[in-house]
Amino acid sequence: MSWTRVAVLSFLTTLLILTFSSVMESAAVQDDSESSESKGAARQVFTPQSDASNFFKRRSRRSSRYYAELQAEQRVRLAVTERRREYNEEQRNEYENYVEEERDEQSERSRETNEQLREYHYDGLYPRYHWFH
Repeated sequence: MSWTRVAVLSFLTTLLILTFSSVMESAAVQDDSESSESKGAARQVFTPQSDASNFFKRRSRRSSRYYAELQAEQRVRLAVTERRREYNEEQRNEYENYVEEERDEQSERSRETNEQLREYHYDGLYPRYHWFH
């Protein structure tokens, strides 16, 4: 099949689908209660154009912020910083506890190994320890 046949066939298929979909939409019965509810929802979500333009005129990018907004942003930043500090401190404490336990276990294993070596190499002729307390 040549590419022109493929293009014409896909074009006709698309045209057919669009034609039937518009016929199906026009044949559907619209319920008046749903349309009024959807308009009410749209009114709640969207503001009139005049209100929106006034909002953007009033609060342009270069306009100064209100003191309360600055205070609120500062409080949010401080809270985030505090949470980050607490998290890092908690992680550091957990890591220190882990390192301390590992160190204790390692020293215990090395002490046991040294004790076993002393027992194994002790021949009874010399004192058990070479140092004096």
